[in-house]
Amino acid sequence: MEPSTLRTAVPRSPRRFLLSWWPWRAVAYLATGAALGALTAAVVAMAIVLSIYIVGLVLLAASLLMGIPIARWERTRLRLVDEEPTFDPHVRVTERGLRAWLRVRLRERVTWRELGYAVVNASILCWIDALVLLLCLGTVFFGVEISLTEPGVPTHYRVIFVVASLVFLPIAMYIIAAWAAGRAEIVRAVLSPRDAELDRMLNEVTLSRSALAAAFDAERRRIERDLHDGAQQRLIALSMSLGMAKLDLPAGSAAADRVGDAQQQAKLALQDLRDLIRGIHPQILAERGLAAAVDDVAARSPIPVDVQLPLPRMPADVESTAYFAVCEALANVARHAGASQVSVSGRVAESTLFLDVTDDGSGGAAPEQGTGLAGLGHRLAVLGGTMMLDSPAGGGTRLRMEIPCRHFA
Repeated sequence: MEPSTLRTAVPRSPRRFLLSWWPWRAVAYLATGAALGALTAAVVAMAIVLSIYIVGLVLLAASLLMGIPIARWERTRLRLVDEEPTFDPHVRVTERGLRAWLRVRLRERVTWRELGYAVVNASILCWIDALVLLLCLGTVFFGVEISLTEPGVPTHYRVIFVVASLVFLPIAMYIIAAWAAGRAEIVRAVLSPRDAELDRMLNEVTLSRSALAAAFDAERRRIERDLHDGAQQRLIALSMSLGMAKLDLPAGSAAADRVGDAQQQAKLALQDLRDLIRGIHPQILAERGLAAAVDDVAARSPIPVDVQLPLPRMPADVESTAYFAVCEALANVARHAGASQVSVSGRVAESTLFLDVTDDGSGGAAPEQGTGLAGLGHRLAVLGGTMMLDSPAGGGTRLRMEIPCRHFA
């Protein structure tokens, strides 16, 4: 397998390394680095000299942002010795206009880190690049040139000096490659760190997961509204029509009995639909908030539930996640805990919603024992929430859930 970076190419066998393009790519990397640093130093020096004029002041002010194009060029130049992908750590500017771009860029820490790199590159690194190239390649070429052009030197001595100079070339290439590899690691660590790239990818995944959750919640609300305003109203109208029709039929007749059965089936279908709507997204949650919705669930629980939720209205996604998490926790208690009493309490502190579901059951619950608690953890994780479970055998269970809520509705 061919190496993808100069750092992994150098330890290869000397024959494979020296006959590859990696040594010359290292030379090109240091040569362009020296040129870039020298050009940067020249531009800054010119801006300082001309600072007494308007154009010089403009150049001097613009030099505060010179790190951005220099860093972009450095990340491109890094491909000479490091084929692993790089990324631009700057956030995307969504607003149009130079003022918006400047406002975003000047507030970013990475902008000032890139400026610091540009200063260090122009004052130190580029001169080291030039010095390494001059000492290594200059020694070889100077030795060959002296051996071939110095007058009065016997031919056999010329051959010896040329061979000796060329023998030093592989050593020079290794020195150049070693510095270029180290230089590339510095650039990677400062301008395109792998940890930062992973953090950005994680943030993108988190944002996309949150966006999907928000879209899913919005779709649940739409389905709930459609069922509530459509199918449920039709079933109510159907039940009323059947009741009116039953009044017009002789009492005790076969037709009246069939209409009565149909009305009863319509009522059962209506109840099933209401349960379905409540499971998709309860209307009470949207209208009155989390506390009222949990009270409604507690009233229908087969186990007595004490609810203590003195909560303000919160963002819809937080309330929805918290509601279904509490429903899942109460369902788990009813199915597995063997409890006689459950309490649900909650509070908001430091922009975080804390919920506790405690029962006096048999305990011994663990997330790995089933999909209920594991699914509850996945539901909370969508909003960056966490859960903690304390369930000693025979000692009841306490489930603590924490959900960040950055702002209130």
